[in-house]
Amino acid sequence: MIEFRNVTKYYNNGVLALEDISFKIEKGEFTFVVGPTGMGKSTLLKLIYREELPTKGEVFVGGVNVARLKPHQVALLRRRLGIVFQDFKLLPNRTVYENVAFALEVIGLTRKEIRTRVGRVLDIVGLLHKSNCYPMELSGGEQQRTSIARALVNNPPIFIADEPTGNLDMATSWEIIDFLKRINIRGTTIIMATHNKEIVDSMRQRVIALYKGRVAKDEYNGSYE
Repeated sequence: MIEFRNVTKYYNNGVLALEDISFKIEKGEFTFVVGPTGMGKSTLLKLIYREELPTKGEVFVGGVNVARLKPHQVALLRRRLGIVFQDFKLLPNRTVYENVAFALEVIGLTRKEIRTRVGRVLDIVGLLHKSNCYPMELSGGEQQRTSIARALVNNPPIFIADEPTGNLDMATSWEIIDFLKRINIRGTTIIMATHNKEIVDSMRQRVIALYKGRVAKDEYNGSYE
């Protein structure tokens, strides 16, 4: 489903983010990408949803070389991906319902279909009762669950999370992980970048560890170290 073939990424300022990275993630896998800050985790994720392009090598998503996509095809690719960030990126002047519905409005669904899908996903993340609240009225965990609902509302086959628990306390972090486990059981492929050792060690999923831009470890039933 996702494949990196000998991928190297230099930024314009000469910084080497990734060097000769190769791996394959199959459908339905739950994969952690770990490593110290600045080791290439976020860059790896950005290459998947084509926020960045590789300097060398190839990145495939669903069998398609993402570097060869035309601009309108990039938009179609991203509709197949659920993407969640550490800083939530919610629209402050829209309610929880409106933030989640926005992802469906841009693809032209009917109001009835939008209501059905948004209601279903808010129920999944336990925020149906917060539908009419604005982001500033939510806790950090509720904001993150809203961003997860927005990412899930299109039923994406691939879910990408960049440090989704980084600003949350451990109790709230485990709530977020529980949501991710549930959608993974339903068949969604999950790639999550994190530096949270406790979560990674408890989950015992596949772990790809980066160090200085290279793959230092790639193992199933893995631990952070």
